[in-house]
Amino acid sequence: MHRSVAVGMIIVASAALVGQEAPSKSVVIKGKAPVATDVLKVKLPRPTEGDLPNGVHLMVLEDHRAPLIAFQLQIQGAGGFADPADRAGLASFTASLLPEGTTTRPARQIAQDLDTLAASLATSAGQNAEAATMSGDCLVEHVDRLLAVASDVLLHPAFAQEEIDRLKVQRRAQLVQQRTNPAFLAQELFAKVTYGTHPAGRVTATPAFVEQVTRDELVAFHHAHYVPDFAVLAISGDITFADAKKKAEAAFGAWAKNGQPAPTISQPAELTRPGVFLVDRPGSVQTNFLVGTQAITRTSPDFDAVQVMNRVIGGGPTGRLFLNLREDKGFTYGASSSVQAAKYRGAWVANTQVRTDVTGPALKELIGEITRLREQPVPAAELESAKRALVANYALSLESANRLLDYAITSWLYHLPADYWDRRPEALLAVTSEQVQAAARTYLTPARLQIVAVGTGATIGSILGSYGAVNTYDVEGRAASHVSDSGK
Repeated sequence: MHRSVAVGMIIVASAALVGQEAPSKSVVIKGKAPVATDVLKVKLPRPTEGDLPNGVHLMVLEDHRAPLIAFQLQIQGAGGFADPADRAGLASFTASLLPEGTTTRPARQIAQDLDTLAASLATSAGQNAEAATMSGDCLVEHVDRLLAVASDVLLHPAFAQEEIDRLKVQRRAQLVQQRTNPAFLAQELFAKVTYGTHPAGRVTATPAFVEQVTRDELVAFHHAHYVPDFAVLAISGDITFADAKKKAEAAFGAWAKNGQPAPTISQPAELTRPGVFLVDRPGSVQTNFLVGTQAITRTSPDFDAVQVMNRVIGGGPTGRLFLNLREDKGFTYGASSSVQAAKYRGAWVANTQVRTDVTGPALKELIGEITRLREQPVPAAELESAKRALVANYALSLESANRLLDYAITSWLYHLPADYWDRRPEALLAVTSEQVQAAARTYLTPARLQIVAVGTGATIGSILGSYGAVNTYDVEGRAASHVSDSGK
């Protein structure tokens, strides 16, 4: 079966999107969707690229179907990775304050200007991010005015003390709320034991930083890190490259090149042994688990195999963890896994929350699924279903202009081949059962697996002890007993 589907400027030549997962014994499949066996053929639009005089790399994806414009500006070296070790949160504070007033526009006027234009503008710098990001969208007739506001926000932030004080109040409340959330406590400890002192090990600001951060620090960080030398500006919509370049130069031409060296990303120290960690949260009626380890970089030759491996074991409601822990055993409402891959070694991690009384059997089943993936080849039907589900998700993503921008930026950041995204379905479908098993054996080795649990220590501590010496923390993140050096 062949058909053509227009997705923006993408041509889909054949559709083979949905596979049928192998059900658990408690799942009843009442019907089967028709499945094509052809490989999905796509050809993504290529952005037109060039550099502005100040070093900003410009990428433009033309789409003239609607009078809309969207843009993303990524400033490499201005994300949370740039925070000094004892000042985690500085990049996030800086990005959050950019739209809260400039030297010529108070925050209220910025909000009114955007409302008048029916436009959006947002800035962010994640704690684990390599870059700070500004994004926005508007009708094409308002693009000059939106870019003028964006430029003012980017280049002339006021960092007014009243706005800093207001943000401090918000962040204090967030820090208190985080400590009541077992999912956050698990994430915080997992990052710490997986990455150690690497920037990826920091997931939140400290109360001390929030109290101590000054306007001078914010101004200095902005001056040092918000430079155009290694920034990328990606624009999509009803605009030509020539017009986009002219408008970008008008808006950001005063953003002076700094001449500093390109920011570098260090690798975390390799995990060399397993660990068992507990956040003792008295009174918890459930146990939150994160079980995982370091995995791969985005340019690893094993990237596709690891994606398929992850889909098999934890790919949402059709993954093995969900089918086992929820559908078969009834231990939880959900169980899944994910894989992060960036310029540094990311992590593979499985996630679930179970009733306290089934903590032991649930962890046994979770570890058992990891063991099964390592020791037994994935059956052909299950493998095919997982791969086609990934292809289907990829095909759906092509409907989003923002995702197309993301793909274009990713290609530039990681120096991917020009036809990388065109060949994405083919690459995924080519992954073999042997490659999936090899990936599981390489990256999910018990010798490096970290088990993090949040729950009532008096109840689950001895259960965790059967997997190794338990390193205990309290809900404030403080070690309550001897803690290993994270396996390094």
